[in-house]
Amino acid sequence: MTFRIVADDLSGAETQALLHFHLQGMHAGSPPGHSFALDLSGLQAPGIRVWSAWEGERIAAIGALKLLADGGGEVKSMRTHPDFLRRGAGAAVLERIITEAKASGCERLSLETGSGMGFEPALALYRRRGFVNGEAFADYQPSDFNQFLHLKL
Repeated sequence: MTFRIVADDLSGAETQALLHFHLQGMHAGSPPGHSFALDLSGLQAPGIRVWSAWEGERIAAIGALKLLADGGGEVKSMRTHPDFLRRGAGAAVLERIITEAKASGCERLSLETGSGMGFEPALALYRRRGFVNGEAFADYQPSDFNQFLHLKL
């Protein structure tokens, strides 16, 4: 499946609905105080770029790159629409994020995510792409719930 990947300004109803779905899922699947998913205004902050994958007029996935002060990048807000699970939409967005991180001069791409069955499909995607577990980064604090993955660029 080939998806059309576009820079997303977050103004479209489809994008906002998928982002809302993502936030609901992150809060429902995380202990209180352990979800660090960005809301719409957080994703519109300077230093964050967002892409979405589309099949025709339907949004399939979303993901963002946050540039970090240490010269690295962070994957944020990765979510595939339920109608497009296991069809490559998330992988296509992740590849765009990796490409853009490299083009921006990032030496490492990192992410923070949770633990448990609800996080396993995303973890499998990241690990297939070469991300490995590692230390906390940026302002994150380790806990029994969260985990940190990194990809050397």
